[in-house]
Amino acid sequence: MSAITGIYHFGQEPILAEHGHLLMSGLQHFPSDAIDTWRNEHVFLGCHAQYITPESLGEQLPYYDATRQLVITADAIIDNRESLFQLLQIEYSRRHALTDSELILLAYDKWGEDALRYLVGDFAFMIWDAKRHRLFGARDFSGSRTLYYYHDHQRFAFCTIIQPLLSLPYTKTLLNEQWLAEFLAIVGMIDVVDASTTVYKDIAQVPPSHSISIEGNKVTLKRYCTLTGGERLKLKSNDEYVEAFQEVYQKAVTARLRTNRQVGAQLSGGLDSGSIVSFAVKALSESGKPVHSFSYVPPSDFEDFTPPYILTDERPFIQSIVQHVGGIKDNYVDFAGRDPYTEIDSFLSTMEMPYKFFENSFWLKGMFEKAQEANVGVLLNGGRGNLSISWGSAIDYYAILFKRLQWIRLAQELHHYSKNVGGARLRRLPAVARVAFPIMDRLFPVSESYVYPTLINTDFAQRTDVFNKLKQHGMDQSGWFSSPDIFEQRKSHFEEVFHWNASNTLAAKLSLNYSLWKRDPTNDLRVIRFCLSLPEDQYVQNGLDRALIRRATKSMLPDNVRLNQSIRGVQGADWVHRMIPHQPELLKELDEMSADPTIFELLNGPTIKQGIAKVRSGLRPEDATDPELKVLMRGLIVYRFLKRFT
Repeated sequence: MSAITGIYHFGQEPILAEHGHLLMSGLQHFPSDAIDTWRNEHVFLGCHAQYITPESLGEQLPYYDATRQLVITADAIIDNRESLFQLLQIEYSRRHALTDSELILLAYDKWGEDALRYLVGDFAFMIWDAKRHRLFGARDFSGSRTLYYYHDHQRFAFCTIIQPLLSLPYTKTLLNEQWLAEFLAIVGMIDVVDASTTVYKDIAQVPPSHSISIEGNKVTLKRYCTLTGGERLKLKSNDEYVEAFQEVYQKAVTARLRTNRQVGAQLSGGLDSGSIVSFAVKALSESGKPVHSFSYVPPSDFEDFTPPYILTDERPFIQSIVQHVGGIKDNYVDFAGRDPYTEIDSFLSTMEMPYKFFENSFWLKGMFEKAQEANVGVLLNGGRGNLSISWGSAIDYYAILFKRLQWIRLAQELHHYSKNVGGARLRRLPAVARVAFPIMDRLFPVSESYVYPTLINTDFAQRTDVFNKLKQHGMDQSGWFSSPDIFEQRKSHFEEVFHWNASNTLAAKLSLNYSLWKRDPTNDLRVIRFCLSLPEDQYVQNGLDRALIRRATKSMLPDNVRLNQSIRGVQGADWVHRMIPHQPELLKELDEMSADPTIFELLNGPTIKQGIAKVRSGLRPEDATDPELKVLMRGLIVYRFLKRFT
């Protein structure tokens, strides 16, 4: 794992040594195992390396291959090493010690830009090709690693983070209003729909699934990966589907255990993280290496206000997983004294931009801190699981059966579903019908639809034409996707590149801060392609939603977790509870914000003032679900960020 950077001058002007020094010094706050640079008159490449995998120990980056006249600087872990060894015909004697950056370089030498079709893993890299006089790089399909850049008619500069680029004398710290408009208009956790932009006008980024090529003074971005359903997999039995899934999933989990340090995992009481630790323990059984699990729990003084089907303290399920699976050193952390408000400045420094996930900010960061203390090299996580391994909403699948008039199958499924979750068999039929035919909600509404508070100022939205931009990506004036069809939403999720940009940006930057790598087997390209190829009845059957992962973990997870369909765990429900002691300073800052007329040229004044009134009346733990308070916190984070420009 590395922070990488570089400069390329298009003409004959040499690169000043001080400019390379500015870039490298901007990475000094990260822990490092090695720092090195490579340069000629017109190209400078740098690397601030952290050794995570056994092969990376002593790795030379930037790496110069004199025979091929190629130089690479890379932030990468490649997961399909064995298949690449065979395709590239690498001698057995070289395979054990061959670094991932050398493997990328060899793939590029053989296939050129098409090498990206063969790489599986998390990566961002840049290659100087002296023969072609070309700088070429890429970011992995979901943007697990970051890659920012600046260019003008004379030069191109790139870096893993933004601030070193802004330290160069030819860049300016200017606000990108279009980025900010998208951030404010979108009500979900997505930051922006244009994944090539940043909050700074002068700084762009390579989007997920894209390569970048610089030849002469021309900079070209090219998409190399688009995930679609493709051809359906047709096997003879349910057991064959399970066996095929277990094979590809085990391969993905095992590939992510490569570290010269300890293996960690974020563990909740659910199927995604539970399946990851069970498959990881199986792979590590011969080595005797444990999995260090880290689980978030609320503080002891938190009084749970949520309904019975919501579980804010998942310890009963987590402990049941730990006991059943074995080979886990479990840790339960409540991060007492930490809260979203006092973490804002720290997170703005880490993210280098406004962010939306404030409810979970303190414990997401805390997980990395605790993992670092345990000498963890890779921290397993199942963030993509809901759309890959544990996909499968029962009601939405039953709506498909309803529309196809498959009454017998629907009746059987509803019978099994009612036995699993309780209630009369036909009680859910009206809900199924409404999902099948959304027009029923408009013709016969059961309640008044809720309109999420608007954060963006109306004039600012019109000036930037932001809602027309969002419309091109399936979002309406509400700031969210207009189609209620979750199958269409899933399709869009994998076809668009912006969905995971913000969360992966956080993971990449926290990884560098704590010298460990967050790794998600549910986001493995092979796993996703396999999951997208499955017929829908593999995901919902016999009254089980998320049926594939439930069947695939039989005997691997305890049944109280594996078959649980009635209780849902949730983290971060205590975010307001944690902020109550800071209410006076919070109100003081909110009053300062409301007295600043410039902020309301960007933010919706009435929405902000309604939120401030709620804070003034006194925060309560149950306000954690209040949309107006959530929007207010987002506005405050933007305000705090914008103060850095003044």
